[in-house]
Amino acid sequence: MNNYFEYIESNKNKFLEELIEFLKIPSISSDTSYNSDIIKCADWLVEHLQKIGLKNSKIIQTKGHPIVFSEWLEAGSDKPTVLIYGHYDVQPVDPLELWESHPFQPEIRNGKIFARGTADDKGQLFTHIKAIESYLRTNSQLPCNVKLLIEGEEEAGSSHLEEFILENQDLLKCDIALISDTEWFAEGMPTICYGLRGISFFEITMTGPNRDLHSGSFGGAVDNPANALCKLISKLKDEYGRITIPGFYDDVLELTGQERMEFKKLPFNIKHYKQDLGIKEVYGELGYSTLERVWARPSLDINGIISGYTGEGAKTVLPSKATAKISMRLVPNQKASDIAKKTEKYLRTLIPPTVKVEIKFLHGGNPVLVPINSREIKTAVNALQKAFNKDVVFMREGGSIPITEIFQNVLKAPPVLMGFGLPDDNVHSPNESFSLENFYGGIKSSAIFLDEISK
Repeated sequence: MNNYFEYIESNKNKFLEELIEFLKIPSISSDTSYNSDIIKCADWLVEHLQKIGLKNSKIIQTKGHPIVFSEWLEAGSDKPTVLIYGHYDVQPVDPLELWESHPFQPEIRNGKIFARGTADDKGQLFTHIKAIESYLRTNSQLPCNVKLLIEGEEEAGSSHLEEFILENQDLLKCDIALISDTEWFAEGMPTICYGLRGISFFEITMTGPNRDLHSGSFGGAVDNPANALCKLISKLKDEYGRITIPGFYDDVLELTGQERMEFKKLPFNIKHYKQDLGIKEVYGELGYSTLERVWARPSLDINGIISGYTGEGAKTVLPSKATAKISMRLVPNQKASDIAKKTEKYLRTLIPPTVKVEIKFLHGGNPVLVPINSREIKTAVNALQKAFNKDVVFMREGGSIPITEIFQNVLKAPPVLMGFGLPDDNVHSPNESFSLENFYGGIKSSAIFLDEISK
């Protein structure tokens, strides 16, 4: 261990400079105007992986953005194969005016690096790349076989990754899937995530008249699609915070009494939570705590509504169209495809005859629950404890990493969610950041994990 630990310690500045170079590439996957930057970022990754000793690194084209794949299989058939998953694409940066520094000109402040993609997921992905480099530079070979699957569409719904995995199961064959795209419960508390919510994502567009109308001349005589859409949305949840879609809760896996007790032991401060968010009170399904609602209960949220005139000043129109994007977070035993069918069926019962409706299912992913007593999880706990010299806690997360369930069920590879983000990293928001302590500790954790999983 001393050899690769010493290499990590003596190369911190180099690692940070390389991360900064990686972060400067604006690889926004959901905006086609950045397609050339996506390609540039994939090329940069392949070149970097080859430079650190992973000669079998390449770009694989998909129907969407390219995948970066790399492998090192010289440890032998008696050693396990670890598939490391991450993504090189990032979220859009809007609203730009809320950033304290340019989102693609990384800055170091207060022990953190600020830029889009720092915590989600370039910084976390880079911990594994630097761990591999550190091991190769000090031992000439890795202790186990390693494959890297790095996609460029995670922030756009991983539209083509499932198809790629289904068609390339031999290429991706592995014993463990190691993923770092999660966060700790709190700063200074190394955390293993053992559960993720799934997602079912819709777009609903209502169309009324064939053009925007004068609200004085037509208001009261023609149905307003914006009004109709708001009325429909209001019927998706009841006064107790429960989703009203028939059959929605049929397959929900309830929390055990032990899990609820363990959640209560975590140092969650509801007062600080509300202060940080600038809200007077929390909201959610009746009968559950805030952590239970976020980690283990389904949810339904409007992610955006577009209709009519939204510019400065007044323009009294009756809009022709109204569109809403709606996401539902799912919990263990729910299936995204089943929820999609139930949702569309229910939505169509709410549509008035005065408007036309288009319902698009944009993407989905199933939830994940990982046994915490497996050898893989115990190895990850040990790696975090040795790297950070602190006890490890367990938590679920409210977010979704759809590919995790595919690793689990298609590749039959137990997933290990060993993330290094923090709750205040502002993931998907302005001023995204990543703790440098967690960056360097993450490199050590990854190296220890590869070392010890091989024994």
